[in-house]
Amino acid sequence: MVFTKRTLTFAVQKNKYKILTLMNANINPNIDVDKLKVLIVDDVPLNILLVRKMLGQYTFKVETAANGQQALDMISKEAPDLMLLDLMMPGIDGFEVIKRVRAFEKTKDMPIIILSALNSEADIVKGMELGANDFVNKPIIMERLINSVAKQINKLGEK
Repeated sequence: MVFTKRTLTFAVQKNKYKILTLMNANINPNIDVDKLKVLIVDDVPLNILLVRKMLGQYTFKVETAANGQQALDMISKEAPDLMLLDLMMPGIDGFEVIKRVRAFEKTKDMPIIILSALNSEADIVKGMELGANDFVNKPIIMERLINSVAKQINKLGEK
């Protein structure tokens, strides 16, 4: 197949439209996403950058933590509305972060989405039993992440 400039431009526009539609269509329009704070916790800077890019059309405030302890310190000062959490990190891993977050009154109901390459059934079950709200496998599929984030944000709007 030969790609012309026009064909490539159309393909990019089509995919951009699909992405924007997917991102904007899933959030309840009554929710003011500008006021929401999302915490991304991952020890790999490239993963944080990737997730930020995938969520780039949302206007909520994004903060990042490079490890479990840093995340817990940030949460103790000001809890985010949603946390995207890796499981495999040095020091305090994601499973322990979930346990500790669920132990505090102010964060016991905070939505947690696990983003992890640990995707065995046992890891998924353990994460969900500890209190995670959803599990997104790495490598991350953008539509899956966006739908999971939108679902959790919409649940926040129901409260």
